[in-house]
Amino acid sequence: MRPRRGTDRIRGRRDRGVDLPLVGPTRTCVGCRNRAPAASLLRFVAAGSGDDLRLLPDPRRRLPGRGAHLHPDPACFAQAERRRAFGRALRLTGVADAGLLAEHIRTVSVPCGTTDDEALPPRHDPAR
Repeated sequence: MRPRRGTDRIRGRRDRGVDLPLVGPTRTCVGCRNRAPAASLLRFVAAGSGDDLRLLPDPRRRLPGRGAHLHPDPACFAQAERRRAFGRALRLTGVADAGLLAEHIRTVSVPCGTTDDEALPPRHDPAR
């Protein structure tokens, strides 16, 4: 009997090159739809009811309720907003106000070097 084709492609968990206990849980960003470790994504929940639904950032991952995850990047936020992904991810029937979540992402995603702090000296010798 001939061996099956493609059986050499089936590998165990250890052979994939990913050590799951070290990586931790992975989640999908509702904006870009890419999977990433949960520690690198921002969790948010919907709070309130009826016309007073608000999206609250949950950086400590402690707020009750169904949560969804998003990269702390304004581009991912804009993409999720454009695709109306917040309501689907949280199973909402109404439209939620995303103002608090947008403000949190804006403050968290400030790139290095754009603050008004004093400039740091270069780490290398420019003469080399």
